[in-house]
Amino acid sequence: MNDSALISIGLPIALAIIMFGLGLSLTPGDFARVARTPKAVIVALVLQIVVLPAIAFGLVVAFDVEPLLAVGVMLLAASPGGTTANLFSHLFRGDVALNVTLTAINSVLAAVTIPLITNLAIAYFDAAGRLGLQFTKVMQVIAVVLVPVAVGMLARHHVPTLAARADRPVRVFSIVVLFVVAVGALIGERDNVAEYLRQVGLVTAIFCLTSLTLGYAGARLLRLDQRQAIASSMEVGIHNTTVALTIALSVLDSTEVAIPSAVYSVFMYVFAPAFGWAVTRRHRAAPALARPV
Repeated sequence: MNDSALISIGLPIALAIIMFGLGLSLTPGDFARVARTPKAVIVALVLQIVVLPAIAFGLVVAFDVEPLLAVGVMLLAASPGGTTANLFSHLFRGDVALNVTLTAINSVLAAVTIPLITNLAIAYFDAAGRLGLQFTKVMQVIAVVLVPVAVGMLARHHVPTLAARADRPVRVFSIVVLFVVAVGALIGERDNVAEYLRQVGLVTAIFCLTSLTLGYAGARLLRLDQRQAIASSMEVGIHNTTVALTIALSVLDSTEVAIPSAVYSVFMYVFAPAFGWAVTRRHRAAPALARPV
């Protein structure tokens, strides 16, 4: 699968369209909003950029995951939240404005954090002979992640009607691309998929549940309100796995590195709505329990 023109050319183009659509949903005000809600933004960013990679590293070491799969888990941990987090946050009455702000900032930071964390993982797990994220490939990551977002923001500023018309089609396109690529990655490694699932199935499931829980619990412990906690949970727990899959398949040219993100894609679409339902149900039940009989 990773040798096909569809992956080497088509997937980066598809991701560029997705990131362009993300840019169409952002404005400079989304970045400026950090000054108004600094605590909420800092909590979620520290969890995403520092805590999640540390947890992912601990999991792959504890479970003795094979090197290329371990690099894939670290790449997944480094990938930013995506617009799907905004959707789930909206469904469960989270602070969507906070999600948009975090998505905007993460889209910029990912151009640095993804190459940094992935290169550290490649070096630590001694995968440099099979993988490499050299300077030219780092620039490719920046090109497919950051440039389309910037172009989308410019397009929104100059042609505002385009953003309104493109929002829904791009969201649908994003989900379709993620589904096709995730299934394709699993099919491409079908002879080894049982062994891969044995190695990273439990790791990615634990990582997904931990990410969602940390995003919510960390926000509540620091006295953020329920809406901000839900937004933080979805932003931290729902990764833009299309970015991770694209980098694994078209930049690193490794289907094996893509497997953790493909598996995680399945878990997050099951766990995120279940977690959102659980915390909102618990929050609604709490006032009722507190009322005198």
